[in-house]
Amino acid sequence: MKMQQMSTLSMVAQSPFDKIENDFQALTRRVTAYHILLPKSTDAALKLKQKIRNRVNPPKSLDRPPLYVIDAFNRAAQMYSLDDETKLNGGLLGDMLPQGACRRVPELDKACFEVPLGHVAGPIETDYGYHLLIVEERTNCAQIDGIHSKIVRGSKNEAVYVGPSGKEEGSDFSRLAVQQLALWTGVFVAGGIVAELAAKAAEAIDVIPIDA
Repeated sequence: MKMQQMSTLSMVAQSPFDKIENDFQALTRRVTAYHILLPKSTDAALKLKQKIRNRVNPPKSLDRPPLYVIDAFNRAAQMYSLDDETKLNGGLLGDMLPQGACRRVPELDKACFEVPLGHVAGPIETDYGYHLLIVEERTNCAQIDGIHSKIVRGSKNEAVYVGPSGKEEGSDFSRLAVQQLALWTGVFVAGGIVAELAAKAAEAIDVIPIDA
């Protein structure tokens, strides 16, 4: 009984602002990502992944200029991807798609909001085969990306991580703005929720014996 009482009190003590902010973040997450669909062969996927890396950071023995990682990935997609719908666009899954957009391939959709920004990820296994994936831009995923939200081409074809403003020195402004929006939204809509939860908690406490 004591555990039930503590659980009820914890539910009341939890701030509704956190839930509002989390819900707002989830609803406004967007991603621009590319993929390469390959047969179910780990060896083939890893070899192509290394080949892309070698185009981005070519060994000195090859004596060739580096490619921007998105360009290298796009070329590989056009040459090797088995997905006819996306390969001509360099494997583009979509430009700033919302979370949940890739309904046919939930594993790929999930990975779009989990893999490191600007890194060739995979192989990711789905019913269709093995996928390589790269995320170019992603919004409202500070727990993964920190202050950055996308990569852009640098002066030497390197990937430069930038914030929402497009500057290399990002800021927490967007995160703070979301928090403020959640706070003031909560002020107007959550007062009744808190009162209702508090009333339920009081009722629950009234029926729990003190010596339980």
